[in-house]
Amino acid sequence: MKIAVSGKGGVGKTTLAAFLAKWFAREGKSVLAIDADPDANLGHGLGLHGAAKIVPIAEMKDLIAERTESTPGSFGGFFKLNPKVDDLPGMLAVPIEERIRLMVMGGVKKGGMGCVCPESTLLKNLVQHLILRRNDVVIMDMEAGIEHLGRATSQAVDCLVVVVEPGRRSVDTASRIKELAAEIGLTRLGVVGNKIRGDRDRDFLLAKLSGHRFLGFIPYDESIIEADLRGDFARDVQPATREALEEIARNLADMQATTTGNP
Repeated sequence: MKIAVSGKGGVGKTTLAAFLAKWFAREGKSVLAIDADPDANLGHGLGLHGAAKIVPIAEMKDLIAERTESTPGSFGGFFKLNPKVDDLPGMLAVPIEERIRLMVMGGVKKGGMGCVCPESTLLKNLVQHLILRRNDVVIMDMEAGIEHLGRATSQAVDCLVVVVEPGRRSVDTASRIKELAAEIGLTRLGVVGNKIRGDRDRDFLLAKLSGHRFLGFIPYDESIIEADLRGDFARDVQPATREALEEIARNLADMQATTTGNP
């Protein structure tokens, strides 16, 4: 199962990604959680204290230079476009619990979006390896853009999950993400409504994103906000919230089974 979670900042995509990682681990799966958002928070979302001390792969200059045969911090010039990455998950993934490991990708902050530089080349090749060749359940917490995914990996992603909240900007971002996904051939897309205060919020999202497949709706829950303030996993959510999250996870599992034909 390969899942990419995207959405506007602050909509709750990290909370959902963390819950999905925990849910699949409880189902007996080996989970590789990938923090592909430059504003890395998935470690805290999974309850890893001291997550801020993890150095993102994009900032490991010596490693990038070694694998791409480039000069640390350089831009332009020659470097390998197909660096060795298959051993990096074993080297760099941080154990969270028995069945969950975390990798922090980081972001490339120079040269503009989609820059061709040693850092972005290593990250792109690593993502391709994780999605195309790993047998884990891979859950990627992404930024609103989906630059980490390319045409080679998009066909192997079981679902791009777009998290939205009731609001115009969130809906606009979701529509833009769908356009970007279509450009790289990623058509398996599901929407999760978050921070739902009642039928009015639910109906707003259904109307503004008609034609999208909704995987579920998560109620507005103060306990999730409190967990975020503590930098911890939101384990003490309300029963209705837990039921909604589990329904979303089951819908994703069903989507994968339908796609592959496996029970």
